[in-house]
Amino acid sequence: MDWKAGIEAAWHRVGGHVRRTPVVEARGFGLDDPVEMKLEQVQHTGSFKARGAFNTLLSMEVPEAGLVAASGGNHGAAVAYAGARLGHRARIYVPEMAGPAKIGLIERLGADLQVVPGAYANALEAARAYEAETGAMQIHAYDAEATVAGQGTCMAEWEDQGLAADTVLIAVGGGGLIGGALAWLAGRRKVVAVEPATSCALHAALAAGGPVDVEVSGVAANALGARRIGEICFGLAKAQGVESALVSDEAITEAQLALWREMRQLVEPAGATALAALMSGAYAPEPGERVAVLVCGGNIAPDPLSAD
Repeated sequence: MDWKAGIEAAWHRVGGHVRRTPVVEARGFGLDDPVEMKLEQVQHTGSFKARGAFNTLLSMEVPEAGLVAASGGNHGAAVAYAGARLGHRARIYVPEMAGPAKIGLIERLGADLQVVPGAYANALEAARAYEAETGAMQIHAYDAEATVAGQGTCMAEWEDQGLAADTVLIAVGGGGLIGGALAWLAGRRKVVAVEPATSCALHAALAAGGPVDVEVSGVAANALGARRIGEICFGLAKAQGVESALVSDEAITEAQLALWREMRQLVEPAGATALAALMSGAYAPEPGERVAVLVCGGNIAPDPLSAD
C-alpha cells in the first residue's frame, strides 16, 4: 500500500468528522526538559479510535447487515459513534474486562452491545462468528489498512501543527496507532513503542521475529491488551527498527496521577503509558533530544463524574 497517499486521503475523508486535537508543551513530571504532548484523549469517544472508524466507514460500502466490531472498549465506542453518525447499526462485542465506564459509554451510544467472558481475543472470536452468520461488516480494531490509515491521520495532523520532536513515544496495544504513525513518518523521526510489561505483544514479536501470542494483564489491559500484535504494525516496526520500552503498572499509575496533578488531564492507564516510559527511565533521551508523547485515551474507570 502507498501509505502516504492512503493517509492523506483518510485525513481529507475524516476531517469533518473528527476533532483536531490540541498540542501542548508540558514541563515538570520530574524531567529536565519540556515534553510536547498531543492530547488525543479529547477526541470523540475519548480516544484516537474515531479516526480509524470513520475512515473505514467512509471508504467502504456498508452492507444491509450493518457493522460488527470486537473491542477492549475504545474501538467499540468509536465504531458505535461513527455508525450512529453515519446511519449504520452496529453490534459491538467487548470482554468483561473492558470495565463499566467503557461498557456504559458504548451502551449510551446506542450500539447492540454484547459482553463476553474473557479477554479481547474472546470478543474477536464472537465478532467473527457474527460476521460469518449475518454478513455484517467487520471493522478490525487495529490490523486493517483502512483502520491503520485512519489512525495515521493523528500523526499527519500533529506534523501539520508543527511537531518539532526528534522522537515520539507511543503506547502500543494491537498496533493500529503506532502502525499509522510509522506508516506516515516512514523513518523521518524516531518512534519508541511503549508497552506494559504484562501486555507486550509487539515487544514479544520483535524478540521472536514474528507475531506470537502473549498473556495479557495489568492496569492497561482493557486498552493495550492485544494477545497478538497486528501484522501491519509488526511489518512496519521491523522495517524501521522500532525501539521497544516496557513499563510497570506502578509506573503507568504514577504517570496517570502526574498528568492529573500537573496538567489537570484525566486519562486512562493506556493514555499515560507513553509518558510512564519517560518518568520511569524506561526510555532515557540523549542530551538535547527533543521528545514528544502521544496521550491516547481518556476513558478512565470508574467514570469520576458518573451518577451511577
